[in-house]
Amino acid sequence: GRIAAANALSDVYAMGGRPVVAVNLLGWPREVLPLELATEVLRGGLAVAAEAGSHVAGGHSVDDPEPKYGMAVTGIADPQRLLRNDAGRAGVPISLTKPLGIGVLNSRHKATGEVFAQAIEAMTTLNRVAADAALRAGITCATDVTGFGLLGHLFKLARASGVTAVVDAAAVPYLDGARAALRDGYVSGGTRRNLDWVRPHLDSTVTEEELLLLADAQTSGGLLVAGEVPGAPVIGELRTPGDAVLVVR
Repeated sequence: GRIAAANALSDVYAMGGRPVVAVNLLGWPREVLPLELATEVLRGGLAVAAEAGSHVAGGHSVDDPEPKYGMAVTGIADPQRLLRNDAGRAGVPISLTKPLGIGVLNSRHKATGEVFAQAIEAMTTLNRVAADAALRAGITCATDVTGFGLLGHLFKLARASGVTAVVDAAAVPYLDGARAALRDGYVSGGTRRNLDWVRPHLDSTVTEEELLLLADAQTSGGLLVAGEVPGAPVIGELRTPGDAVLVVR
């Protein structure tokens, strides 16, 4: 519940907004899983929404063969201080506010039951502080890194902004165990589709394994920011448009 809520709230933070109200969306196999477990899921979502300063105004639940939980979140933002994914400019550095690797670690968890505390901490951390820091720095361009992976979301940002994004692969941070999970084959179909989607627009000199990590589908990932955010690593820069929308070195 905490992870799902942080993931839902991230869309508001990615635009420089402040969440105001959320509605629970719950699908639950009540003949398979106890309702007490659903209560804990909802309690986790409520706790993260409270941390974000957002009200939870009820919601909707249905009987479902698979457990599903999320939130529909409404936020407000100053139209003059929005973070947009089409406002990137050549010559601006690219910062990343959370390490990658959530996807491969989640895949390993589903297959083996192993628990990765660092990944849980990353997924349950709100992007509020990162968004506030970006706004204070006068930054106007950002997006969050979720299902399309770093490469997918950066491709959309660069394409919308009319620039080329250059990534220094060695500067990208990863969660502990991410490379081992990749090496052991815990790569989702979504991650492979992410890489296939951006490949026609990609110029790369790194290995296929490195590209898979950069395309790793994230849940409640960090912000990808066109600008320097205090405390966040700079992983590349935006340049004047070239032959490729994405360049990885």
